[in-house]
Amino acid sequence: MACGRLYGLGLGPGDPELVTLKALSRLRAAPVVAYPAPVGGKSFARSIAAHWIVPSQREIRIEFPMQPGPPPAAIYDAAAARLAAELDAGHDVAFLCQGDPLFYGSFAPILARLAPRYPATIVPGVSSLAACAAAAGTALVQRDETVTVIPATLDEGELHRRLAAAETAAVIKIGRHFAKLHRVLAALGLLDGAVYVERASQGDQRVAMLAEIDPATVPYFATALVRRGGFAR
Repeated sequence: MACGRLYGLGLGPGDPELVTLKALSRLRAAPVVAYPAPVGGKSFARSIAAHWIVPSQREIRIEFPMQPGPPPAAIYDAAAARLAAELDAGHDVAFLCQGDPLFYGSFAPILARLAPRYPATIVPGVSSLAACAAAAGTALVQRDETVTVIPATLDEGELHRRLAAAETAAVIKIGRHFAKLHRVLAALGLLDGAVYVERASQGDQRVAMLAEIDPATVPYFATALVRRGGFAR
């Protein structure tokens, strides 16, 4: 029996209308649908595609602990083993990925474990970076300009160093790191021009100047767009 194919489907940043036709066709054709989810919580990736998942499709929920630092390797090992069992049985598996499968997602470590043994197809999706620029109504970069993607999870010294060296930066995964980011931007003289985007493309999307944001209201899915001299909006 031929083994199944693994599909990494990028579903975009949250708005179901941003799911590509290719991702949708692969989702509809797959007998098995897998997706990441917080332990005991709702899967954001599944919620994007919920309208198209049908009862005949078998679902595999892969739980990740919501805690600082990377998930234990054992979680990825176990997830890969569950998907491998389906692939060995000849079943195609569609793994749902919020945003893009290979841009700061949980799919890449699973792909690394399975790709040496099984055929895999990646369907790119609209990344959070593109969605935030669209929400803010500003061009991130043009012509020969450069942009740097910086996780807010870095320690304060490293965050300062990276932002100081960047021409334009997108700071992602803000959440509980907002106060740290605020201090660094203020120290670099970049605070007043920084744009804050929360839950880009979703119904509760919020766009504002970062200096105006209450730290107590900042979720994990928030991004700061930072440019020397600010953005033209």
